[in-house]
Amino acid sequence: MREDARSRVEPFGSNVRRGTSMNTRYVPINKGNYSMDTAERQAEFDRKLGGAWPQGYAEYRRAWSENPTSETVTDYPLLVDIELSSICNLKCPMCYTITQAFKEHVNVKRMDWALIQKIIDEIGGKVPAIRLSLRGEATLNKNFAECIRYAKAKGIKEVSTLTHGFKLTVPYFAEIAAAGIDWITISIDGVGETYERIRSPIGFEELLQKIRDIKRYKDEHGLDRPVIKVQGIWPAIKENPQLYYETFAPLVDLVAFNPLIDYLGRDDETDIYYVDGFTCPQQYQRLVIGADGLVMKCSNDEENREVIGDVKTQSVHEIWHGPQMQAVRDMQRRRNGFMESPVCRKCYLPRRTVDEETTIDGRKITVRNYVNRPQVIGK
Repeated sequence: MREDARSRVEPFGSNVRRGTSMNTRYVPINKGNYSMDTAERQAEFDRKLGGAWPQGYAEYRRAWSENPTSETVTDYPLLVDIELSSICNLKCPMCYTITQAFKEHVNVKRMDWALIQKIIDEIGGKVPAIRLSLRGEATLNKNFAECIRYAKAKGIKEVSTLTHGFKLTVPYFAEIAAAGIDWITISIDGVGETYERIRSPIGFEELLQKIRDIKRYKDEHGLDRPVIKVQGIWPAIKENPQLYYETFAPLVDLVAFNPLIDYLGRDDETDIYYVDGFTCPQQYQRLVIGADGLVMKCSNDEENREVIGDVKTQSVHEIWHGPQMQAVRDMQRRRNGFMESPVCRKCYLPRRTVDEETTIDGRKITVRNYVNRPQVIGK
């Protein structure tokens, strides 16, 4: 007989942070994405990214880290995720968009321009940052560049996106750079044949040439932004992390990786081990809007299991301060309250990790894999 999930929690570790309550809590900030880079390159990345608003950028990053621990609810979220497309034109073996559960629970579509305008009209000058991606491929929305221009014109300081990079030809990159995009993260899982097995039908050399061309364009035009970050899942990199880093570091601003999480929803809850005292930071940081206007309680609810609002009929402000989001915050305040939510129990954020070490350029890099989470693509 397997033990109850509530008993599989570990004592507080080095990542414990203290909030306003007397109970010590584990509030992980930016857990799950780890740099392969040097501290100097990370600092330069931040300098370039915040170059247009250095004081505001520093305050934004401070609030991002501190608001969850102090339980500070700002008037508007610090970041709004606007899913321009929940459609993707790839079929990666580890991606939840290929699962039947995703197809059953998510209205797969591109966000309408009128809804994009409605959101940005409200949050412009009030929300410092937006991320134009979530589950699908954002560049499949024909209004991608126009959305960037509109957001910057309305006072959004940082506009970012995550992409598989297939559309990043020089003309397209030039268009979105001119529109004002600040940060592009490109998902590149491995190099050569490893990449092509995962990211078919994109050819690795074709994508690598696009990145070389972007580097040349930025250099020729003296552009600090958009900063370019490349990231991949750890099992696609681990055989030769040095090669992965050497391939991309000369061409982009930052190189990072993610341990493989349970994208496919196959992990048995009875096999998951948690960190005691976990409290989620997201309900103090961001609001996540799907392509159909439905608002999820967090960025890790890939299947719309716990919807807290609808921006087609509600304002961002109303949802951010509404009873459903407040209920999420109240749940997270309770000791291990995350265990009350099916979405939270399957999330990677409260999961216990085990360290693995690798070396890049003589530097030790720590890989924090999840306990009982196989680092095997497609599992």
